[in-house]
Amino acid sequence: MFPSHPNPGLARRADSLSSSAIRDLLALTAREDVISLAGGLPATDLIPVERLAAAAEAALRTPDAVQYCETRGHGTLRSVLAAREGAVRGGAAVPVETVVVTHGSQQALTLLAQALVDPGAVVVIDEPAYTGALQVFSIAEAQIVAIPIDADGMDTVELERRLRAGLRPAVVHTVANFHNPRGVTMSDGRRRHLAALAERFGFWVIEDDPYGEIWFAAENSATSGAGAPPLPIACHSDRVIRLSSASKILAPTLRVGWFVAPPAVCAAVELLKQGADLCGSSMTQLMTAHMLADTAWTDTHLATLRHQYYCRATALTAALATEFGQRLTVSRPAGGMFAWATFEDETDTSELLGVALDHGVAFVPGTAFAAAEQYRHSLRLSFAGSTPPLLTDAVQRLGSAHSALAYAH
Repeated sequence: MFPSHPNPGLARRADSLSSSAIRDLLALTAREDVISLAGGLPATDLIPVERLAAAAEAALRTPDAVQYCETRGHGTLRSVLAAREGAVRGGAAVPVETVVVTHGSQQALTLLAQALVDPGAVVVIDEPAYTGALQVFSIAEAQIVAIPIDADGMDTVELERRLRAGLRPAVVHTVANFHNPRGVTMSDGRRRHLAALAERFGFWVIEDDPYGEIWFAAENSATSGAGAPPLPIACHSDRVIRLSSASKILAPTLRVGWFVAPPAVCAAVELLKQGADLCGSSMTQLMTAHMLADTAWTDTHLATLRHQYYCRATALTAALATEFGQRLTVSRPAGGMFAWATFEDETDTSELLGVALDHGVAFVPGTAFAAAEQYRHSLRLSFAGSTPPLLTDAVQRLGSAHSALAYAH
């Protein structure tokens, strides 16, 4: 007989684990009768399947496509990404050794949190916040401080006020372009201000940019300031680590993300990544390189995405205006995949969600992105994954659900 001992437990960090409200919601919206405006999924019908097949065939002609690659990523892809990152930065040189490829940008964020954030360290995030960042920094046992955002992105004046009062973050994380969930873009002035604060107060900035290339052309959009976003925050300080991804512009299944950072950060993350997965997929990295290196094709593909997403964003906001009028304030997306809306009649969107699911439509309540009472009446709507007629149908269902909830009260 073996001696009796208590059952083995979990590590203390497991106490902080909680599932993303959005991921939980996706499981509920898998029904075929539900039109989901909840998940931040790119449009399946716009994923270039034939080009993916051609890229796979081309990759398989290279023997190392089926072999392990460097922990930092396949050299071919890193060279392509360095060139693209340089172009995004207005032609600035980006050394290949500062580029690290990861298994999606979420892994990049997770590894960076491990490399940069000690338990109890302060991490500043947007409010409302990207839920993936909330998860990562909670697991890292960070002390999370939220700074509100408005139409020009994170309020860097408020951040400076708190810094002057003694706040000392290790990291400031922001989604500067077409913010998830708010859909707004940080102004050039605030980008420069945030970079200057990083230099002055000695913290890292993580510039999370999965949507930056999905901007709506100014001639097609009534949105003030539409078009390519300002130069990245990374152009203004070497304390900025810039993340991006192929998921939103090519295909999520490639699982290719990357970041650009100073060599010391890259080296630390490389060691952590060796302990996590040794390396990524040579196959999908070479496929990604094959497509992105063909700049003529990539430019045409991005033009198609921008036009189609613009049409979908316009269809959604127009349908919301028709259905709800002044009862609902809606952001006017200038790019990306999301619109943010707030009920002016004090509708509780968490309560509305249950009724909406019964009417065959889903969204994400504002409280999934922040605990503040002011977001109880807000919701995030993703227009990317549905065609304009389907979006109109979804909004009509949402209107019926809203009426049913009001009647029940």
